[in-house]
Amino acid sequence: MTSITALEISSQPDTWARALSGPSVAPLLGGPGERVLILGCGTSAFVAESLAALREAAGLGHTDAAYASEWRPGRPYDRVVAISRSGTTTEVLDALARVDAGVVTAGVVAVAGTPVTLACDENLVLDYADEQSVVQTRFPTTVLAAARAAFGADLSGLVAQARDSLAQDLPVDVADFDHFVYLGSSWTYGLAQEAALKVREAAQAWSESYPALDYRHGPIAVAGPRSLVMLFGDLDAALVADVERTGATVLHLDVDPLVQLAQAQRLAVRLAETRGLSPDTPRGLTRSVVL
Repeated sequence: MTSITALEISSQPDTWARALSGPSVAPLLGGPGERVLILGCGTSAFVAESLAALREAAGLGHTDAAYASEWRPGRPYDRVVAISRSGTTTEVLDALARVDAGVVTAGVVAVAGTPVTLACDENLVLDYADEQSVVQTRFPTTVLAAARAAFGADLSGLVAQARDSLAQDLPVDVADFDHFVYLGSSWTYGLAQEAALKVREAAQAWSESYPALDYRHGPIAVAGPRSLVMLFGDLDAALVADVERTGATVLHLDVDPLVQLAQAQRLAVRLAETRGLSPDTPRGLTRSVVL
């Protein structure tokens, strides 16, 4: 029986297409020169890190990312953007309550009329990307697709590429590995962190994530024949050679990084299934952390 999570992963080309055909989300993410803070918890924190890197790379201005559960006021901002699929996460609401008066607040959610939307001045509601599964897959990637388009990326071939890639079999047999490592650079480091989280959440398996070129600085010591190391973004041949010398298998898919993430999500689901686990209802997790 196909899991809800697997169905939601396969639907991503459709949600991305809708996001890319809709109005630009650029104003909500801050105009040129605005100092912006992007907040989130869990998956949303990793999306925040990717968005911050993308916005600065686009030359739009100073952009920070922070865990909502850890953030305290200090640096001045013109706008604070809070990402919360459910719109109910307690720590996101607590962080919004700490934002200085006069700073514009914006929510990015999947459900309208929720506490986060009520606490914000502006909102982006991606209700068509909402999910039944506890594990997030299509909501965060849809946020990223919409933001990348707003920041000027050419995503004209993204949807077709995703449909083609997701229709193919996974390029590896997950049963060959018990250690999963994800590496990224700049904005794709957030994707690497998210991919590793999916493996932990869905499959209760050993996974790690690092900035790609920092992997040599210690973590590579635990790589071995049962390790799968996936590279997000551009291929670094020298890094691949160093990893392969450990006996680990390197996986790099020649597709857009968002499609790479969707394939990593599929891998996590397949791994969960081989372990007799349901990726829809991970142990100890709920759809939203409400304290």
